[in-house]
Amino acid sequence: MVDVRKIRLILELRESGISDSKVLSAIEQIPREKFISKTFQIQAYEHIALPISKGQTISQPLIVALMTQALDLNKSSKVLEIGTGSGYQTSILSLLSRRVYSIERIKSLLIDAEKIFDKLKLTNIVTKHADGNLGWKEQIPFDRIIYTAATNTISKKIIEHVIDGGIIVAPMIENSNQVLKKFIKQKNVLKSE
Repeated sequence: MVDVRKIRLILELRESGISDSKVLSAIEQIPREKFISKTFQIQAYEHIALPISKGQTISQPLIVALMTQALDLNKSSKVLEIGTGSGYQTSILSLLSRRVYSIERIKSLLIDAEKIFDKLKLTNIVTKHADGNLGWKEQIPFDRIIYTAATNTISKKIIEHVIDGGIIVAPMIENSNQVLKKFIKQKNVLKSE
């Protein structure tokens, strides 16, 4: 059955500048309603962030699409995601890359996300309960790194996790606002794009 809400969302994402057809296809394939409580499922395909447990939120679809498109993924990409949250962004990434390593500091969120990954048969996601700011040194190097929550800074430790020419995408806190930033690592230095 065709979900009119999902079709409308894809059209709105296109109008908002999402031009990567692979990203749009991944968003179309992953059922956002699976990542939120029944109370909010009617709003699953609206352009709003929605609450999940532990005072966290699932990002609005446009932010997920913008961040995913900025990563410039391909099927050989090895991705580090800092902040699994609901697992929605993780699931989108899994359709576009070779493997996603996702770190979440809130254990119950991680457990819930892992159950959804199993139901959706997403087998290229590896998870870890830890502080994402410490990275995942056993899995270095990564081609891409994505922060799913705003950060003040990207530590040298995380910069060391990404290959030269690799991309880091993060919502950065600047003057009390969140600004989506894309960085490319060149000779151990991040260059903002």
